[in-house]
Amino acid sequence: MEQVTLTATTGFGLEAVVGRELQRLGYEDQQRTDGRVTFTAPLDAIARCNLNLRSADRLLLQIGKFPASDFDAYFDQIQDLPWERWMPANASFPVNGSSHKSTLKSVPTCQGMAKKAIVNRLQRVYSCELDETGPDCAVQFELRSNQCTIWLNTSGEGLHKRGYRLKRGVAPLRETIAASLAQLSVWNRERTFHDPFCGSGTIAIEAALIAQNRAPGFNRQFACETWPTYPQELWEQAREEAQDKIDQSECMPILATDNDYHVLNAARENAARAGVEHLIHFQEHDVSELKTQRMYGCLITNPPYGERLDDVDEAEQLWTELWKVTQQWPTWSVFVFAGSRDFEKIVDKRATRRRKLYNGPIECTYYQYLGPKPPRIPASI
Repeated sequence: MEQVTLTATTGFGLEAVVGRELQRLGYEDQQRTDGRVTFTAPLDAIARCNLNLRSADRLLLQIGKFPASDFDAYFDQIQDLPWERWMPANASFPVNGSSHKSTLKSVPTCQGMAKKAIVNRLQRVYSCELDETGPDCAVQFELRSNQCTIWLNTSGEGLHKRGYRLKRGVAPLRETIAASLAQLSVWNRERTFHDPFCGSGTIAIEAALIAQNRAPGFNRQFACETWPTYPQELWEQAREEAQDKIDQSECMPILATDNDYHVLNAARENAARAGVEHLIHFQEHDVSELKTQRMYGCLITNPPYGERLDDVDEAEQLWTELWKVTQQWPTWSVFVFAGSRDFEKIVDKRATRRRKLYNGPIECTYYQYLGPKPPRIPASI
């Protein structure tokens, strides 16, 4: 099968998470840089990765990489790339890009020249005018230190758009970040999960998808599904494979609570669209009222914070209440994604680990308080 070079883009700090996801899919040949994991794989990886990646933002198909320190060389090398391999005569191909520490600094000029170079190539190959009424083949370039890399966006809309979240809470957490929080924790399907500030249910839904090994992109479409140059049977095979891998065996409870019944109703509807409503126990509870007799669970949450709800004092009071409750659960591990560097100070407890991540433009910290490991169950003789 034809080999291609692909780049999975991701938020800063999540490169290792995406890299591990790719390894589980069988793609070991990786290069990780800030916000990207680039790898070489067979052609069917385009469909498999779009369907299965949980924490990546988009999947880009690398068309070329070359030195470019003057406009003539830049134009000629883009024109020489085999655009017709992927783009039909009627392809719609907006061009966007960036320039960092490069001689070619004007992004609008580079965009215009790239567009003209691609048009010249396609007109020469197809011997016709291009009306751009067909499939979306968005082009993206990056100029960095006089090196140009140019891609096609195979995903279309960001991979966080799973298709299940039509109703959003006050401050929605992106689905790819929610999946990352679960994957960066010690939680697995054999441990109880609880999100006490569940909002529209995103973290709990992503945990349920992980628990069932359900492909997050199964219920949506991707840009390159409409490309006549990408074999439709590869999509069919990837979807069949994803369907076959779903694990419907019983798992430990996934609990999601909030004190707002309106957002809980939205969360239930979102979970139903994701196909995991039967796995999640939604309940209306104030955080101060939470109790449990379960052992060795994982609490993973994105509590309100001042920059999000414009009420820092109220947010900090909620953090204090959360911490008081979890102190009654000594075997649990607690993971808090907060848009503040003061969480440890407010709860007067240093985290076992912390990780800087971003929720959109907001710099956040993922505070990880590890409890004791569950006892090993002896193997039966």
